[in-house]
Amino acid sequence: MATLTKPLPKAAMQVPLLDLKPQYQPLAGEIQEAIGKVCASQHFILGPAVKELEASVAAYSQCRFGIGVSSGTDALLLALMALEIGAGDEVITSPFTFFATAGTIARSGARPLFCDIDPATFNLSPAAVEAFINAQCVERGGQLRHQRTGGRVRALMPVHLYGQVADMAPFTRLAQRYGLRIIEDAAQAIGSADAEQRRACSFGDVGCLSFFPTKNLGAFGDAGMCVTNDAALAERMQILRVHGGKPKYYHPFIGGNFRIDELQAAVLNVKLRHLDDWSAARQRNAAFYDAALRGARDRVSGGARANQVAHLPGCLENLEDPGASAISRSAAAIASVGLGDPFPALQAKQTIARISRDIGGTQLPFDLAAIAKDADEALSNEGAQG
Repeated sequence: MATLTKPLPKAAMQVPLLDLKPQYQPLAGEIQEAIGKVCASQHFILGPAVKELEASVAAYSQCRFGIGVSSGTDALLLALMALEIGAGDEVITSPFTFFATAGTIARSGARPLFCDIDPATFNLSPAAVEAFINAQCVERGGQLRHQRTGGRVRALMPVHLYGQVADMAPFTRLAQRYGLRIIEDAAQAIGSADAEQRRACSFGDVGCLSFFPTKNLGAFGDAGMCVTNDAALAERMQILRVHGGKPKYYHPFIGGNFRIDELQAAVLNVKLRHLDDWSAARQRNAAFYDAALRGARDRVSGGARANQVAHLPGCLENLEDPGASAISRSAAAIASVGLGDPFPALQAKQTIARISRDIGGTQLPFDLAAIAKDADEALSNEGAQG
């Protein structure tokens, strides 16, 4: 007797959080050839591949100088060191970011000052920064001082989160008004531009890039770069990345070992030639998700906006509409689409607790209103940071 059985459902396509193999496979021969040239030359430290990459990435970022470094984190730290930001100084930045943003400020001996974010973009809010300066700072002796701590407010460190360029024009005006330096954390935003086609890293004193493997331009390990239009600042960063030594074995500064590896530079030189095509594909994918999830979520950030490189098309769950929120999660589960955890809602508090223990505290000039709401609602597809 024949037994009737129900056909098994087809397994859903697996869409992992990150799969770099399809990117590597068509470039394998070219990359292996580039690595082979480095091995044949035995020139592993600051060789021709590094020089080529520095020039190419600087030009790509609309800057004059590139300084290849060991990671995106070290790029931030090197920028702070080159601008002589340290003990007694304070740096205004975003609380909705990877730990390295505030962590490098603390490592320099300075104190992070967190201002609220724009709830639509997750980027640092110029209005919140200006409100903080007006309410809690005073100009004294040609310096901007934080009245509560007496600290010197020296710099702004906006983050171009999810591949979106922050609203830089107001920050530039504030920097000019109060004599502040600007360090751009562009770890997720290489090639991203504003409405006037001005690219991330070209607005401030130093732009900091990460080439961590998950980034739009990813190395085969850790790597990063500082870019700038200031020749003197570029030279200082070049010296600081080799223990502050120039000429060799003479050390006018205390620096660090922040060099980018020649092998990483060789890989990145190959991949950089394909970056525009990859960014365009990311924008198309972000546009698809934007349209497909239109009825299931409030809004998408870092998606298919013109000029943005769509590093992360994140979306917000509508916590006031559990049904819509469930649709977002269920659709991802059914399609086996990998979702990454957003930056934690209490990133600022986590950072504050650590810095309070290590260097005597930081300041929180706002009530975490926008960041807490957005972080609780955010869905993203990001892995580790660099």
